[in-house]
Amino acid sequence: MKSSIQNRLVGLAVLPVVLVIGGGRAMAIENADYRVAEVHGDLEIRLYAPQILAETTVDTDFGDAGNQAFQRLFNYISGANRAQSKIAMTAPVSQEAVSQKIAMTAPVIQEGSGETWRVSFLVPSSFTWDTVPEPVDPRVRLREVPERTLAALRFSGTWGEKRFRDHESKLRAMLAKQGLKADGEPIFARYNPPFTPWFMRRNEVLIPVRPIE
Repeated sequence: MKSSIQNRLVGLAVLPVVLVIGGGRAMAIENADYRVAEVHGDLEIRLYAPQILAETTVDTDFGDAGNQAFQRLFNYISGANRAQSKIAMTAPVSQEAVSQKIAMTAPVIQEGSGETWRVSFLVPSSFTWDTVPEPVDPRVRLREVPERTLAALRFSGTWGEKRFRDHESKLRAMLAKQGLKADGEPIFARYNPPFTPWFMRRNEVLIPVRPIE
């Protein structure tokens, strides 16, 4: 596994997930649809159903990516779309590193500051590609993701980059022990709003792996 992949973390930093509050209770939100195919201790191998994502990219560091992208995506689900429809919040919201193509005459890898992150929101399963509202903001795009196999390691606690990197390393070691090979960059997933106590938060590191034969 190339070290450059580890350096361009996918942080499925999942934007601070906003829960809809009503009558003093938090309403249930839809989670990504998957089934667990294998369990090896704390390691889960999951088969995820096809998804539609609303996503945006930002050029900043790991810690600030979710904050910068959040307002764009929140505006989209709040009605900033061609149908002027409100879209229910889901979990998790995702952040992943984006590999940039660099022109031969412009060595921006050396000169640029920060990183490029793609932050995405899972569109509720009630929408299809034909019915999902089109974003008004050109910085927000829709993307179809086919079914895929992801390795998952769940943990609680804070959302700092170091904590994510530590759990990514643990997950990679688990994959190596099981003879499984990564098939993409890691993802950092957060399922709770920022006001959730750290010890009650559900966080996950997800790494795409080759489908189970």
